[in-house]
This record gives sequence, structure tokens and C-alpha cells, in this order.
Amino acid sequence: MIVHELTSFIKKASFRKLSDEAVKQLKIHLLDSAGTAIGAIEGEPVQAIRNMIDDFGGSEMCSLIGGGKTTPDRAALYNSGLIRYLDFNDSYLAKGETCHPSDNIGAILAAGEATGLSGKEFLAALAVAYQVQCRLSDEAPVRDKGFDHTTQGSYAVAAGVSKALNLDEEKTANAIAIAGTALNALRVTRTGALSNWKGLAYPHTAFGGTHAAFLAKYGITGPPAVFEGNKGFMDSIAGDFSIDWKSEDLERVTDTIIKKYNAEIHSQSSLEGMIELKEEHGFTAEDVEKIEIEIFDVAFHIIGGGEEGDKTIVRTKEEADHSLQYMVSAALLDGPVMPEQYKKERIEADDIQSLLKKVNVSPNQEYGDRFPDEMPVKLTVHLKDGNTRQIEKKDYEGFHTRPMSWETIIQKFEKLAEPFTTADLREEIINTVQNFEEHSVDDLTQLLAKVERSS
Repeated sequence: MIVHELTSFIKKASFRKLSDEAVKQLKIHLLDSAGTAIGAIEGEPVQAIRNMIDDFGGSEMCSLIGGGKTTPDRAALYNSGLIRYLDFNDSYLAKGETCHPSDNIGAILAAGEATGLSGKEFLAALAVAYQVQCRLSDEAPVRDKGFDHTTQGSYAVAAGVSKALNLDEEKTANAIAIAGTALNALRVTRTGALSNWKGLAYPHTAFGGTHAAFLAKYGITGPPAVFEGNKGFMDSIAGDFSIDWKSEDLERVTDTIIKKYNAEIHSQSSLEGMIELKEEHGFTAEDVEKIEIEIFDVAFHIIGGGEEGDKTIVRTKEEADHSLQYMVSAALLDGPVMPEQYKKERIEADDIQSLLKKVNVSPNQEYGDRFPDEMPVKLTVHLKDGNTRQIEKKDYEGFHTRPMSWETIIQKFEKLAEPFTTADLREEIINTVQNFEEHSVDDLTQLLAKVERSS
């Protein structure tokens, strides 16, 4: 059965099978995610989850970012919520699916702390989760069928947590079967009027996948034909697909990308382009008659006003960071788009609400054919004096064709973490991640527990 082929791959995975570049990228994505988590510590939805966890209590097995301890599944929920809330963590682009593989980090940290995992063992488990989620996104996309990318994530979380718990192949198979059967999420999460759930859907998957792995550890079984069985994943949702897990490596992390701006991933080249265009030509928002954006079809449908809904109606953070019209307007008005651009008063301001209605987004088939190897876009700014300014982009700093350096990632981490940490703590976190092979998961989680919960 397919689940047993997958569990054999998981069991054989090890740190020594990682290339130097894969190790480097795993650590870059870990530090990037630590920064996005710390920067989200005051977010209202994650504070609500923290309040719930504090009220529920639970065995103090795993650390929470910002202090306190709880059960592994609840730690996975909260810490994953922090990593995801800002919508500033990494992404992987497949032709028919986009996911955020660092969504798995909170769950694997919790499992790793519960079992005293070494840094090397953690990186191997994380590489497993990245590989499983990215390869399922490649071969079994579900977005067009009305399901969310967290659906494939259920298999990734269960795989990574099972590896971190050192479950045998049979229990790993049961963990994957339970999670994959139970956690099939609807794409309505990201269409129409967006709610808090947009940023919390994968944290819930992290909770469920972690819970599934512990259920399997304690002896609970799941349907072994979860992939190919009658009414299984293929039959009900994905359709037939094939992945030869015997031939898979642990290198898919090297194809993932980092966000330069605090914005939905498909907007990144557009935002860089607008900032470059403004800096080159010196126009302001008051000079603008209209802005035309030609972009690849995936971006048009998700953030440009296509099949996932009107993006000129922006009232909340969740709607703002999934509206290309809003994000490009913010880039023109404010420069680099960061968490400040999603504060209530910024979203509701007359200047940005007026400007975003001047932005027209349309799909370009040629650009769609070039995606996901490129992230192509053309921006044309029509000025009130009759002149136009135009720029065309195919990528951005952080895309796999222009990867971010350690130095740039550290700068991003420092900016996000500075309000909630001391300089010494930030330095300790950076050094621990950079040299994670020499550390344990406990070393990192204890540092993250020292983060202040208010600025």
C-alpha cells in the first residue's frame, strides 16, 4: 500500500542524507519562521488561542513561544498559529497548488521537545515534512477541486511528527492514515469574505496531525488504504497520482521561497516592482490616474479578483493581505509592506481605500505558462499628466532564482523580533539556529519561551 511506501521513506530519512544546501535552507527557513512567530505575538487571534490554552491547562510537556507549557498538540496549535498569523512565512509553488511548508515547524518543535530531539534529528524530521507536503502539492493538487492546501499538509505534519517521535513504520502509517482521513479542509477558507481561519487553518492541521501521531503512538489504528482505497484520498478528492517514494530525496526545501514583504506570496514580484518603479520615477499616489497589473493566472484568481472573490472590498487584515489591489497600493503609499500596513487604522484610511479602487488586475496567459518557474508581472502606472510608467518582473529577492542570503534573513528576523526581545536573546536565537546541528530542540524552545508577549 502507498502509505507503507511512504512510511519506509520516512523511516530511512536521516540528517546524513541531507545535502549541505538543504541543511542551510532548513536553518534559513527555521530562523525566518522564528521571526514571523515572534512578530505575531500580539496578534488578536493567536492571543485568543493562548487564552483558551491557559484556561484549558494540560500537562506541561512542551514550551509555548512567549512562555508557559502545555500538551504537545496544543503547543503545535499555538506556536504554528504564531508562525502563520502574519502571512510572512515561506512558500512552495507548484503548478496547481501553493503551500507554506514552514507551517510544519511548530508541530515538529513540540514533538521534538517532548522526546528530547537533537538538532540534527529535528532537521531530518523537518526535511521529511517539507518533502511530503511539496511532492503532494506537485502531484496531487486539490485547490481546483475546492479543497485547501492544508489537506496535503495533514500528511506532512503526521510524517514529520512521527519521525520526531521515532515511531516505527506501522505506527507512522497509522498516524498518516488518521490525519489524512480526518483533516480534509475546504478552500472556502480563502475565498470571499476572509476570516481569522485563513491564518489558523494550518495551525489546526498541525494540532490534528500532532494529535494523530500521538494517537498512533498509543496504539490507535487508521485506514491503511487512505490514499488508494475505496473513498480514499485519490477516489474522493485528488484523483490518481503516483510518487515513487523509494526514489525521493530530502531536497525539496531548496525549491521553497522566502517572502520579502509581509504579503501573500504571489504578490511579491508586484510589490518589488511597484517600489522600484516609484523609486526610479519619483511619482506619488496623488499623481496616479490608474494602475494596470498583468499577472499569471494563479495570482489573478487568488489575490487579483478572479474566482476567489472581489479584492477591492478590504476591511480586515485577512482581506488586506490577500488583495493585490490593497498590497500594491500600500507599496506605493508606504514602501515595503510590513505588519504595520495591516493595522486597522491603515486599512481603513481614505488614501489607501481610494487608491486600491484605481488598480485593475488581469490575467496574462503567457505569464501563466511561465509560472511557477517564474513569478512574472507587468505593472503600468497611468499618471494624471498623461504619462505612463511601466516595469516588468519575473522574480523577486527571495524567489529560488534570487535566494535570500543569511544576512538578509537575519535583518528580517531582527526587524520582526526586536519589539519583543532583547538584543542578547536575538543573538542567542540566531546563533542557535545557525549551528543547530550542535544543539537540541530544547535549546531553541527555551530561548523562544523568553520572548516578551507585549512590546
